[in-house]
Amino acid sequence: MFEKVRDVIVDTLGCEAEAVTMEATLTEDLGLDSIDAVELNIALEDALGAAISDEALKEMKTVGDIVSYLEQNA
Repeated sequence: MFEKVRDVIVDTLGCEAEAVTMEATLTEDLGLDSIDAVELNIALEDALGAAISDEALKEMKTVGDIVSYLEQNA
């Protein structure tokens, strides 16, 4: 699951794959802003068929949070 999420993040945010780790923070390390968050959520839904609610996405701080959520809810 991590590899799929990493690939979507790299494609959506244009960051380096090496920067996307389970511990990487979405805002500080990867530069995610509110518009990026919407685009990332759409990209994750398209790629993985799993949607993250806006409320849940706002609570997520790291890539690991996204992976854990998708593993539990996909």
